[in-house]
Amino acid sequence: MNDRTALVTGANKGIGKDIARLLAAEGFTVYVGSRDPGRGQRAVEEIGAGARLLVLDVTDPDGIAQAAAQVDRLDVLVNNVGIAPSLAPPADTPVEEFRRTYETNVFGVVAVTNAFLPALRRSPHPRIVNISSGTGSLTWSTNPNPQFTPGSGGGAAYRSSKAALNALTVFYAQTLDEGGFKVNALAPGLRATDLNARAAAGGDPAEAAQGALRLALLPDDGPTGGFFSWDGTPVPW
Repeated sequence: MNDRTALVTGANKGIGKDIARLLAAEGFTVYVGSRDPGRGQRAVEEIGAGARLLVLDVTDPDGIAQAAAQVDRLDVLVNNVGIAPSLAPPADTPVEEFRRTYETNVFGVVAVTNAFLPALRRSPHPRIVNISSGTGSLTWSTNPNPQFTPGSGGGAAYRSSKAALNALTVFYAQTLDEGGFKVNALAPGLRATDLNARAAAGGDPAEAAQGALRLALLPDDGPTGGFFSWDGTPVPW
């Protein structure tokens, strides 16, 4: 009997929905995290067997607690939800934009992860996958790399939030290692989603979702505290 469970935040669209679909195809019961119940339910119906709606706003502490109370055991948590309000450089980005971006991309990940840790600890093979960005790599931002032209400094709020998420990935991996956890970050590459105007010209989100699935299904001797591209190759911090 396959009784594995997974939660994907922001799974009503984009890469998140494709990740949820792939996990359901692997036999998981997948909680489709969605702030909007209507959109979440439509995603559940599109994914089909194995999908379950879980109303979840990662910026709402009370809502997170209510969602966590509905999940007894969790084998995989995919922190997918994220926002990128603008592509502005730091000097042209209002402080409020930084606050709003970090509230979702950083504080929301901490809040959700901590709330669902009791359920994850009931799993024999807990896995956490944080959807980051290659643009959050400080090495790639200052050196030649395979994904984007370095040195622009644009998208400061989003990119710095992903750099912070990368640090959190390392810290969670270090502190949860004794429980058999595998905690890793994924750089999905530029994908055709509604994240921002530039993303609309990106590649297939389903291709990136395969990378998340790989990290969700890591064996017990797999890596933890790593940062990987969608194709499995390591990304420098």
